[in-house]
Amino acid sequence: MEYISFGGGLRVSRLCLGLWHLPPSSEVDQYGVPKVDEEASVRVIRRAIEMGINFIDAANVYHGVMQGPDVRHVGHAEKILGRAIEGLDRESLVISTKVRGRMADHPNGEGLSRKHVMWQAKESLRRIGTNYLDIYLMHRPDPSTPIEETLETFSDLVRQGLVHYVGASYFAPEDVPYIVSFSREIHLPFTVLQEPYNLLEREIENDKLPLAEVLGLGVMAYIPLAQGVLTGKYLDGVPKGSRASYVPEISSRYLNRETLEAVKEFHGVALELGVKDAQLALAWMLTKASQLNVNVVPIVGATSISQLEEDVEATKIKLDKELMRRLDGISRKAKVNWTVKYDRITRR
Repeated sequence: MEYISFGGGLRVSRLCLGLWHLPPSSEVDQYGVPKVDEEASVRVIRRAIEMGINFIDAANVYHGVMQGPDVRHVGHAEKILGRAIEGLDRESLVISTKVRGRMADHPNGEGLSRKHVMWQAKESLRRIGTNYLDIYLMHRPDPSTPIEETLETFSDLVRQGLVHYVGASYFAPEDVPYIVSFSREIHLPFTVLQEPYNLLEREIENDKLPLAEVLGLGVMAYIPLAQGVLTGKYLDGVPKGSRASYVPEISSRYLNRETLEAVKEFHGVALELGVKDAQLALAWMLTKASQLNVNVVPIVGATSISQLEEDVEATKIKLDKELMRRLDGISRKAKVNWTVKYDRITRR
């Protein structure tokens, strides 16, 4: 596994294991929600670490299977992570988690206020079973809280030794420079952006990636496989048990004629190269990041060890300029039904 400097001196693996989507169980809970296969999840996490992935990303709201979990299901992925790393060398790992979403039904049960962040930082530490977080991210903006309040709270967490680095996910590009500037004024190590990015959705090449280059930030790229669409699994319909079978957004966002035609052409390129579609999608991103002079780490999810092992092999694939031009052409043919809408921060 290759390791890179990420927004400073921190060294992370070229791939990050994300816990948004863990191996599902065939059982459902008392609320009718599919359960996470916890034993399989622990095996996947431990195998990732064995293969040299030292970077693991969670969020306090993640359930592991349920998308957009309610307060009865939040925190579950962090608890599974805690089980998986028990007894391992904590200092060898880089653990990232996020705060913002609703964790309780009371008035301070969500947001980026000092009260909520202090509460949830300690709760995440408890669920994961660790003394500190390597990276703590604002999961989304909270317009009801001045951004300075949140950043000052993060700074206190850093001084207390509970957090090492901080960052933001899905903030308006117009707000990022101020956030970074204020963070540097108060000596807060703001080093990371987490953003949606894949061959079909490349908006951040116009704003977030140039900002990351100028400001010296690392970028964690979520949905690098377009929620499974770039694996080719939906070329012949929606398989039973696939994520699109219970997440309607996937069909409405990606499964239109133009995008499926682009994905079919992409699949043909993968066949020519003798690689899996997912491997080609990840190799494209790593190559594109190098071309743009930004350290981008794809966050991969895996529901099986074999899937994880295939993803790791993608780091060895080299794509030349001609092939990258060809893939860029395929990318332009897709039509993703998704409009980027950012909440804006509030300033004092």
